[in-house]
Amino acid sequence: MGGFFSSPEPESSSGPSEVKSPHNSGEWGEILNSLNDSPKLLVIDFTASWCGPCKMMAPVFAQLSTEFTDVQFVKIDVDELKDVAQEFGVRAMPTFVLVKGGRKSMRLLGRRRMSSRTRSASTDEF
Repeated sequence: MGGFFSSPEPESSSGPSEVKSPHNSGEWGEILNSLNDSPKLLVIDFTASWCGPCKMMAPVFAQLSTEFTDVQFVKIDVDELKDVAQEFGVRAMPTFVLVKGGRKSMRLLGRRRMSSRTRSASTDEF
């Protein structure tokens, strides 16, 4: 197991991870609280319904959630949860933030950056 992501689950795993999409601060708080004492990686996709590059990245993000079932994937609409986007300093979309152990570990801007990190996700280069 290298880097933040662990190795992809074998095909016989219990099923794909779900991409959660909180629609209010309460739902976001529940997700965050459930991971507070967990070593589980949280990958947040800050997106907007009007963002073309975000729409292009959506299938890639969904695919990652099926490959890395031990990682929690969350999609945040910046127009719906402005306070969360502000808390994470989001200024452009798509922005991806990786959180581990309650700490922001990495911020990736744009589709190319996330795709490139995805390729090395199970190596120590990450």
